[in-house]
Amino acid sequence: MQTVPSSSTAVENGLENGLEHDLEAALDALVARLTTAEKTGLVVGADMWSTRPLARIGLEPVVMSDGPVGVRDPLGGGTSAMLPAPSALAATWDTTSARRVGSLFAAEARRHGVHVVLAPQVNLQRTPVGGRHFECYSEDPHLTAELAVAVVGAAQEDGVAMCVKHYVANDSETDRTRYLARVDARTLREVYLAPFERLVAAEAWSVMGAYSGIDDGTTAAPALEHRPLLTGVLKQEWGFDGLVVSDWVATQSVAAAVRGGLDLQMPGPDGAWGDGLDAALAGGEIEEAELDDKVRRLLRLAFRVGRLTLPDGGTPDGGPARVTPGSPAPTGSAPTGSAPTGSAPGASAPGSPGDRARFLRELAARAAVVLKDGAGLIPLPGVEEGVPLRVALLGASAVDPFFQGGGSSFVVPERLSYPAEALADALPAGSHLDVVAGSRALRNPAALDVGRCTDPVTGAPGIRVELLDAAGEVRRTEVRTTWDGWYGDVGPEDASLRLTARVDTSELGAHELGVGTVGVHRVTVDGRLASAGDVVATEDVILASTHNHPVAGTVAVTGPTADLVAELQVVHPVGYDRFVRAEIVHRRPGPRAAEELLAAEAAARAADVAVVVVGTTHEVESEGFDRTDLHLPGNQDELVRRVVAANPRTVVVVNAGAPVLLPWLEEVPAVVWGWLAGQEAGAALADVLTGVTEPSGRLPWTLPARAEDVPVPHAVPVGGVVDYAEGLDVGYRAWERHGEPAGGPQPAAPFGHGLGWTTWNYESAVTAGGSRPAAADEDVQLRVRVCNTGRRTGREVVQVYVEPPPGTAQRDPARPVRWLGGFAVVDARPGEAAEAVVTVPRRALQVWDASAGWTTPPGRYRLRAGRSVRDLRLDVDLHVDA
Repeated sequence: MQTVPSSSTAVENGLENGLEHDLEAALDALVARLTTAEKTGLVVGADMWSTRPLARIGLEPVVMSDGPVGVRDPLGGGTSAMLPAPSALAATWDTTSARRVGSLFAAEARRHGVHVVLAPQVNLQRTPVGGRHFECYSEDPHLTAELAVAVVGAAQEDGVAMCVKHYVANDSETDRTRYLARVDARTLREVYLAPFERLVAAEAWSVMGAYSGIDDGTTAAPALEHRPLLTGVLKQEWGFDGLVVSDWVATQSVAAAVRGGLDLQMPGPDGAWGDGLDAALAGGEIEEAELDDKVRRLLRLAFRVGRLTLPDGGTPDGGPARVTPGSPAPTGSAPTGSAPTGSAPGASAPGSPGDRARFLRELAARAAVVLKDGAGLIPLPGVEEGVPLRVALLGASAVDPFFQGGGSSFVVPERLSYPAEALADALPAGSHLDVVAGSRALRNPAALDVGRCTDPVTGAPGIRVELLDAAGEVRRTEVRTTWDGWYGDVGPEDASLRLTARVDTSELGAHELGVGTVGVHRVTVDGRLASAGDVVATEDVILASTHNHPVAGTVAVTGPTADLVAELQVVHPVGYDRFVRAEIVHRRPGPRAAEELLAAEAAARAADVAVVVVGTTHEVESEGFDRTDLHLPGNQDELVRRVVAANPRTVVVVNAGAPVLLPWLEEVPAVVWGWLAGQEAGAALADVLTGVTEPSGRLPWTLPARAEDVPVPHAVPVGGVVDYAEGLDVGYRAWERHGEPAGGPQPAAPFGHGLGWTTWNYESAVTAGGSRPAAADEDVQLRVRVCNTGRRTGREVVQVYVEPPPGTAQRDPARPVRWLGGFAVVDARPGEAAEAVVTVPRRALQVWDASAGWTTPPGRYRLRAGRSVRDLRLDVDLHVDA
């Protein structure tokens, strides 16, 4: 049974001394008081983000909001701290930083009146083309679990629930609401369920079920209906006492999902349960008793986050002293069926926006991974001595960085730091910075500047907006002088929206105009068709995230003005608010791509050092779709080759969350993986380049050299099935089996790789128990002594890998040849030694057998300590008794 966090004032009320029993008794009594209608109402969301309140039992709405790169304001009007992508946090391999992230999640949640953050995502990076790869931590289950436990634990100690997602084997986006993941039971247990099991053991308060389905060899069903996994494993075997929440609009059945183990359908109030739960109960398809456990779990979660206040006496019928949740959490509530209007009185985030910025700046810089630095260009030569430099900052991603991935994790940042501004401020006095885009990465043109527009009817500045009913009659008209691509002020009678604008196109040359949208539409420019569609948009556009990244059809025009007319569908997706999507785009006349490349070459040639920033875009890395390839978009590869030919003193920074191919890697002297670094991206990069913060990151996934070598090259279901045929060999494990020493494909950079800015000698490694045999049921501690042999204070990530006993390949061919057993982070000054204490949990040695459960095959294991899975410095034999 879980307990209320000991950091809360619940401790002061005595919960740690046995009153948890009284809490459970109080919850039982509350459930007994509820009517059937109240029970069915409580297990369906009240709206997009909130659960239903019930004042007579002291229950207030529980408000949820998306993560995992920040906590979005559920009302959509506020800004949020934008964290680096989760894969960047994983690159720190630092659980202390992860705990600070968890505390920040809690503070941001309180600031926005949120009680449950829909994060972290602990699905694994099974394939590099996965659309939400950036949103996951790692391709390794142990690294994923360690970081997630730290994040969740710190947030929940502060009274904010984290909803761990997506349970389970939901590792790609193509047809994600329909495909069946075929995964054998052993692979599920040892790989994909492993992070969830660790989080349940760490007392996570909420889990989100996936859109996709699972076939574990005995049962094939949608995740929310898979009783053996959702109820049998999660709740009964592991003892999870939290709340299972549906992914948004994922609930497709009533009785099957009720019996499968789903506890709360989100959103509401409509959808499968909202429309059919009462009827299923009345018709005998489900029993009222089946709802009681779900309601109890909801009330337990509400108590934990401070949204359920039990009456004096502890239980409704009297009894022990009052039981109150003491962890910090918002206490102000909003009107029924709405999100909260602000944080609670007295509930404020610890630290100022400046404090948040400083932490996120250091986190992003620490996460940066030095892939290579053969010429000593990191930090830039001379900057720490104050020598003025001429620096060429080049690349589309240098001018317009990709700060965060697309989809439900998107937040509106409270600030954005750009590389040019930050580097200009950080370089020594007298330096000169040339900034040239030089490359093109986006398919769509940039957003239209509404300041160029006038209403064609009145001549007033702005865009004319008309809402029409189903008969085509205009119901409302307004002129907007700003436009962000979305229109949400629509009612049930509004069927379509018409945008009209006269656009200033007076600059000489060709202009391209168009509108990216979803659903039924027709867009013309000066009477010429730009795009049209006749497919009605439903909630599918949200589930596939196509509403976030519509591709705009455009028309090229010349002349002083152009008339834009867009007739667009009002989308009404079940479970979501109505909206109109209209990304108005405009490509202005300008230099051709060849001319931009020449300008970048010239700037590089004139510079002391060139810094090229390349990367992905929101059109490439996003929820809702998987990538079709691993190439950098546009002509960025050509830019790198041109620049390094013009100036050999070139640093390339990769602004991406997931792996991309770097065909020029051997040609460039210095390469840094900079991630999707969040709001402090520019400042963090400046700190790395000028020697303020060590880029001490290590890759949490494998960087391939060639697309054809990737173990799982695509995520496309075949016959509706995604077959996890690689079994236990996810990510680097497959590279280890088929690469060294077998002479097979080699990655561009292995799992765990990263150089930092100093050098390390691995001096010794011993187990805490010495040479005595280890028991099969105990964790193992390895003490690894390392010495900083460089000239700078540095941070080392000591990694320990496990190799199975000799002969395993014959006895158990499915077992990986090497896997991560544990890790630790140490800091040391030049010439200083440090000892890393690495815990290898007993589960790292165990295998799953359907008939026997978890067992530890006896024999001589080898523990190998080093700097990556391919750079192993010290070996220790570990004898495990039978």
